[in-house]
Amino acid sequence: MNNPQILYVMGVSGSGKTTIGTLLAQKINIPFFDGDDFHPASNIEKMSKGIPLNDTDRQGWLERLNELALENKATGAVIVCSALKKKYRLILGDQLAGLHKFVYLEGSYQLINDRLNKRENHFMPKGLLRSQFDTLEVPNNAIIVSIDQSPNAIVEDIIKLL
Repeated sequence: MNNPQILYVMGVSGSGKTTIGTLLAQKINIPFFDGDDFHPASNIEKMSKGIPLNDTDRQGWLERLNELALENKATGAVIVCSALKKKYRLILGDQLAGLHKFVYLEGSYQLINDRLNKRENHFMPKGLLRSQFDTLEVPNNAIIVSIDQSPNAIVEDIIKLL
C-alpha cells in the first residue's frame, strides 16, 4: 500500500478478526491492534457474564480505538473491532476521512456458531452470538470478504481488494 491506511477488520465474534487482522498486518507490514485489548474491565466483566454491551458501554471504547487510529495514521494500522453498527463505524472513522477502510469478515450464523463451539479461553460467551447478528448493520462501503475459506486465502482476497 502506497498510502498508509487504517484498516478496521470487523465482524461478529468468531468471524476470525484477530487471526485475519494479525496475518494482514504482517503481510502488509503495518502495526496490529486487537480492539478487545482496549475494553475497560467493566465491559469484559459484563460480557463474561453473558450480558451484551449497550451503546453507552461501547462509547468510550470506540473513542479510544479512534484515538489509536489517529495516533497511527502516519504508518497505517490494522485494528480489529466488531464495529457492528453504522454509528460505531462513524465514531471509529472520526477525523480519518480518506485514511481508513472497513474490512467486513462475512459468514453465516451456522458457520460462526460452529467455530465458537470449538473455541476456548475467550471472554465472549458463544451465547452472545445471536445478539451480535441481531445488532449487525452490514456495511455498504466496506471490503466484504467471505470467511468460508482459509485465513491465507481471506488475507489474499483483502490485499487484492485494497
